[in-house]
Amino acid sequence: MQDLFPFKETEKKWQDRWKELFLCDLDSPESKYYCLMMFPYPSGNLHVGHGRNYIIGDALARIKMMEGVNVLAPMGWDSFGLPAENAAIKNNIQPSRWTEENIANMKMQFQKWGVVYDWSREVASCRPDYYKWTQWLFLQLFKSNLAYQEEASVNWCPSCRTVLANEQVVGGQCERCKSEIEGRKLKQWFFRITVYADKLLEDLDKLKNWPERVRVMQKNWIGRSEGVEIAFKLADSDEVLNCFTTRADTIYGATFIVLAADHPLAHTLIKSGFKEQEGLKFIEHVKQLRLMEREKTENTKEGFFTGSYAVNPATGKRVPVFLASYVLMDYGTGVIMGVPAHDQRDFEFASDPSLNIPILQVIAAEGGRVTDKLESAYTEDGVMINSDEFDGMRNRDAMEKITDSLSEKGLAWRTVHYRLKDWLISRQRYWGAPIPMIHCAKCGVVPVPEEDLPVLLPEDVDFMPKSDGKSPLASSDEFVNTKCPSCGDDARRDTDTMDTFVDSSWYFLRYLSPHDETQAFDREKVNRWLPVDQYIGGIEHAILHLLYSRFIVKFLNDNQLLDFDEPFENLFTQGMITRHGAKMSKSAGNTVDPKPLIDKYGADTVRLYTLFIGPPEKDAEWNDRSVEGAYRFINRVWRLFTRYEETFASKKAVGADPEQLTDQELDVYRKTQQTIARVKHDILDGNFHFNTAISALMELTNSLYLFVEQNEDFLSGKESSRELLRYSMTIINILLAPMAPHICEELWERSGHSETIFKEKLPEADKRYLKSDTFVLVLQVNGKIRSKIEVEKDIEKERLEEIALEDEKIKPLLSGKEIRKIIIVPGKLVNIVAV
Repeated sequence: MQDLFPFKETEKKWQDRWKELFLCDLDSPESKYYCLMMFPYPSGNLHVGHGRNYIIGDALARIKMMEGVNVLAPMGWDSFGLPAENAAIKNNIQPSRWTEENIANMKMQFQKWGVVYDWSREVASCRPDYYKWTQWLFLQLFKSNLAYQEEASVNWCPSCRTVLANEQVVGGQCERCKSEIEGRKLKQWFFRITVYADKLLEDLDKLKNWPERVRVMQKNWIGRSEGVEIAFKLADSDEVLNCFTTRADTIYGATFIVLAADHPLAHTLIKSGFKEQEGLKFIEHVKQLRLMEREKTENTKEGFFTGSYAVNPATGKRVPVFLASYVLMDYGTGVIMGVPAHDQRDFEFASDPSLNIPILQVIAAEGGRVTDKLESAYTEDGVMINSDEFDGMRNRDAMEKITDSLSEKGLAWRTVHYRLKDWLISRQRYWGAPIPMIHCAKCGVVPVPEEDLPVLLPEDVDFMPKSDGKSPLASSDEFVNTKCPSCGDDARRDTDTMDTFVDSSWYFLRYLSPHDETQAFDREKVNRWLPVDQYIGGIEHAILHLLYSRFIVKFLNDNQLLDFDEPFENLFTQGMITRHGAKMSKSAGNTVDPKPLIDKYGADTVRLYTLFIGPPEKDAEWNDRSVEGAYRFINRVWRLFTRYEETFASKKAVGADPEQLTDQELDVYRKTQQTIARVKHDILDGNFHFNTAISALMELTNSLYLFVEQNEDFLSGKESSRELLRYSMTIINILLAPMAPHICEELWERSGHSETIFKEKLPEADKRYLKSDTFVLVLQVNGKIRSKIEVEKDIEKERLEEIALEDEKIKPLLSGKEIRKIIIVPGKLVNIVAV
């Protein structure tokens, strides 16, 4: 008998056999289950932090297969983007070569973990047979007037030499290379996602099985605000400033106007106010503030008086116009009315005595006292004051009346604004899907005909990024020069490539027909298999990837290409695995390579520890020493099974008749039923609590060890004992298999089975034995827990008192003391009060 599981000889054997385990027949009549892990960027080496996502997904796919459903579990590669290009530049090799080498390495790592996919459906976004259809998707959006090109202010990284999204700028630096960011104006391609803002927001209510925090994050990102635009005419000018506000009830207290420093009228105002030179310096200062710390800019209260005034349309009074750092052009109209008495941000701005801004209260608490000087802004509801004919009204009623009054005069109109902006998809880099558009001097911008797709990414290009803001593709005459498909004249290809979020916005559709050369996806198969039943990935993708995928699916649904309008039915976002209190990353130097651990302990140990480390939705700290605990459990299971292999491998049908069992045997049978119910519930209830499922299996294994130790002669004794042991061991083998598949497949084969354990159906618990006949009685002395003991459920109160007083841990604590009272809480505790 081997004491240790021989994982080195065993694991490769099963990994080779599993290559066809998840090959999915899409036409099978079995009920379907599309289990999808977010496809990774092929960065080269996966660490144990990455493993949590894939091991959870693999264990789930395996247990669903054992439920008897037809599981689709594909995998692919989000393989375009900056990291490959930067690595290629650093190592002087083609990005395609670097990427393909990493893909091969990561596939090997998946195999070493025992993570299995349907590799016949593999896709890679950098391969022409995939990005042909990404380009096709662009053309569909262009035809629907949802793709357009215009000049825009962008974040430019001079080192990476490309445009960065706002989310990629941290502290005024590129999140990748840490270079200082510059502001530039470039002609860019956009997708008009804002057209779908309301649908994206409203349909969040459909996503009942998404984490609430993800839905909130998307809701806040879309940022719908219902309000009013109010026209403030500039004094001594015909120009009008349109202010967006959600608080029209406070207009009588508007004592100044503030514009975003990058507002189109900012230069006009400082010029007409004779403050051009100072004003330009302030505008540049705010621009640098934004780049340095965009997310904190709104917290700064720096302002500049333009020298210009506007007229409050409610009071007719002149109010000064400022530029300020805390107003953003991309929210509302980029102009706000300053109401310092009722907005804390405005209050802090106006509190600067050098600005000489009056603070006029126009709402007061009902029945409250109005003070001459406010200590802070009054932001609660109340009654109107200092507001002409609206005085005495409740402010919420006055809000509608004031809006109606201004609207009748053509000075206000109700409107809706969104934080969400159109999706900028242009990138001035080489390693991405070329944008399939042609620029003709005669015809303008013309789409590439669909029959001419893909527009291939040339390999004989100097892919070093350019400092002039142009894509490396612009330097290739062979790529750029073409003919206009409309008029036949000489023309030029667009040289930008697409944001990689475009690639990942539809990949889940391609898995259903990855080799189809005639269409992006097979509509009949996609409509039968989607939405994805379970999507698994990190919280870092909660906004952009998921929002863009939802947008693309809604667009395809509107164009009758899909029958569904949400891509993912259920979403699970696993917590991070940290080390030394920080997220694992190469830059932090705290990653853990799984290979040495697998070499030392085996893949099942690494899988088991990864799943056991804590609730999967929460972050968890990795501890190399704790891996040994999982290793010991694996070997305890191995020893139990090999020690009683003859019993376990019996050809008799597996089962145990509880009616024929002794009380001791019935305890083991009951524990087995409770373990079946607990494991299935903990994993399959949608929370994937493999950690508690493993704990239940550990407890049952301990119970079996105790059972056989107390019945050493059972092999020559009752047949019921041998049958019970074999039954409970079989249950452990089946339930543990999704988490520790190598050892369980090996034991399953040794027990005489020729087919994989993953074709075995999950056991059903005997519901009659799910409730225990005993409970743990807590024994306290003066309110402090001093002992615990297992007792029968229907035990009498008098007997509970006797047990407490006779307990070996309690007796010494009562020595020499007077018992004043004994408190008994049936089914829970006995508390002895002694002095």
